Amino acid sequence: MNQKQKKLPDIPVMILCGGKGTRLRDVTEVLPKPMVPIGMQPILWHIMKSYAAFGLRRFILCLGYKSEAFIDFFMNFHLRISDATITLGHDPEIHFHQEVEEADWQITLAQTGIETKTGLRVARAARYLKDGDRDFFLTYGDGVADINISELYRAHRQSGKLLTVSAVHPPARFGEMILKGDTVIDFAEKAPRSNGYINGGFMAVDRDFLTRYLDLNRDEFLEQSPIINCVKDRQMNAFRHEGFWQCMDTPREYTLLNELWSKKRAPWTRYWEK
Repeated sequence: MNQKQKKLPDIPVMILCGGKGTRLRDVTEVLPKPMVPIGMQPILWHIMKSYAAFGLRRFILCLGYKSEAFIDFFMNFHLRISDATITLGHDPEIHFHQEVEEADWQITLAQTGIETKTGLRVARAARYLKDGDRDFFLTYGDGVADINISELYRAHRQSGKLLTVSAVHPPARFGEMILKGDTVIDFAEKAPRSNGYINGGFMAVDRDFLTRYLDLNRDEFLEQSPIINCVKDRQMNAFRHEGFWQCMDTPREYTLLNELWSKKRAPWTRYWEK
């Protein structure tokens, strides 16, 4: 772990895992979107590995749609990746033949409601924060990136603001036209990415954000009044990320991420231990 990848203190990572992923319907009718695989492991595992690369081991998963898939995966995690010898009887025993890198992960499976919106999911899962947790990371369970998490956190603390979001360039889905008045002065057919920014979903949150902008009695999207009011109060900071970022919203993006993984060209593994 190099200096720029320094180990962070014990900060929890909250991951929104409750959505239905309707634009990826062919896959998500069977699996919730965070459990859709890249290679042999779900995209959720890839996201968690990216945080764990910076020493983060405490995860809070905000569950909703098909929560049983998450329960099954983590309860049987060791059995999925290790040979095992099982002794049957009244006092059954199981012996695993391989250690797992994720052995020190602590995962809280928080049932936040089937139809609950993202803001209320965060508010409900916040009860699993420890008393001493000043900050926590928050992200969506459907996107990967080669974001330096320690630099994101440093920028968050230096800003003094309640919320820091990763500002990323979305892949451009259409050709871009550059206009001067009503005249097109340049045209790019499907540029690799847009010049604008969107919230890439890798966020650092001050705990005071919860009491100031969320309410257990309001079922609302995090991206609507909570973040809009945070912006109005000048309490939102942007961490520009110019590297790789990709969500998994469509079958095309599912195929892209799996091709990158199978060819061993997955940029989001940049900080993983090799």
